[in-house]
Amino acid sequence: MEKTHNNKYIIKIPSHITILYLSDKNILTVIGPLKRKSLKLELKVFVSEDQKTIVVSSEPCSKISNKQKKNINALKGTTAALIKQVILETSYLLYQKLKFVGIGYRTFDVDNFENRLLMFRLGYSHPIFFKINEEAKIFCLKRIKLFIYGNSYQNITQTAALIRSYKKPEPYKGKGILYENEKINIKEGKKV
Repeated sequence: MEKTHNNKYIIKIPSHITILYLSDKNILTVIGPLKRKSLKLELKVFVSEDQKTIVVSSEPCSKISNKQKKNINALKGTTAALIKQVILETSYLLYQKLKFVGIGYRTFDVDNFENRLLMFRLGYSHPIFFKINEEAKIFCLKRIKLFIYGNSYQNITQTAALIRSYKKPEPYKGKGILYENEKINIKEGKKV
């Protein structure tokens, strides 16, 4: 096993997680309390059952070019981050909160679509309809707050960013769709 002095490439395995690693196909499967996920790796990893750790090595699974050899440290960091993300996704329910700031800015569930379609009123002359994808779940609070949750970090953040793009916060009055703890620096208008 390759010795590494950098702790950012060593991932600790929580006690409630089971790791299965197929070294010949280089597939890492993480089984958690919520779900099971598999990850195809480009670098070899070493799983230590007694120390409950995963160590990402610099050894590639297949032949790589000289240009790719220069980027091996970046690939090591990406691989470690992906493994940590999969462990997180199988362990916890992830969420993102959005709030609607502005007079008349509201969200509504559209009936007859089994909670898969939302309608937004954002100050435009027309309502905006948003179809919720299968992996994300959305819950409306008080018509001015949205709670997006699920197991896929990428899917939740992408859905939240897409909804936010319909009315980004403007810097003069702070109106728009904001993340829960987001602060807007209000600019001063022109002085006469």
